[in-house]
Amino acid sequence: MHMKSTIAIIGATGNMGSAIAKSLANGSYRLLLCANDFPTVQELAQTIKTDTPSADVEAIVCSRNASWEADIIILATPYQAEQEIAETIQEIASQKIVVSIANPVNESYSGLVTAPDTSAAEELQKRLPHSKVIKAFNTTFAADFATPVIDGKQVDAFVAGNDEEALQTVSELVKTAGFNPIVAGDLSVSRTLETMQFLLIQLTMKYNYYTLGVQGSQDTASFFNDKTVAGSLTMTSVKLSA
Repeated sequence: MHMKSTIAIIGATGNMGSAIAKSLANGSYRLLLCANDFPTVQELAQTIKTDTPSADVEAIVCSRNASWEADIIILATPYQAEQEIAETIQEIASQKIVVSIANPVNESYSGLVTAPDTSAAEELQKRLPHSKVIKAFNTTFAADFATPVIDGKQVDAFVAGNDEEALQTVSELVKTAGFNPIVAGDLSVSRTLETMQFLLIQLTMKYNYYTLGVQGSQDTASFFNDKTVAGSLTMTSVKLSA
């Protein structure tokens, strides 16, 4: 009998967290949603149940409780919060898959706060030495989850990590979300993934670059006030596979 994997999505009410949660609702997963604003988490869980009656989804009060029950932990938070949460879940995340979506941009979006010889994902691995940290969804914009197909082709989503089994598991998760998973390499490749996303963020701010899937008429400055969005801008203009 196939057992459902339990996925904790920490930061579930953010643009990326809610998009990931909704996209996985049709999969064979049990979803545990967690964020600071618990009433909003409850509303999100109810929305998912209404939209997808078959969804197995539950609002959880805190990240530690959610992580305790989970097989896979998705940290859908900005970089600084990711580091803080790691301290809270370090013991209970042992041997579990932990997904980092963060891009470690600074407050002014003029640079990365990580050193050139590391990445947000690698720093997370240092804080969670007994977990299987995987980089995923950092080059994916929240709006793409609604329509992850361009010109009839699935949008690529890069995945990186050191554990082969964990890479396969997260690749399947990415596929369930509607994207074409591409294993880019080991966890050190996160440096490249985060740097190229940072470049895209800078180009978007410089040229008001809305050809990349950003919908609506809001100006660039207000768009980037959302740290989770800024950390996860889309790479929908990149399609590597035939």
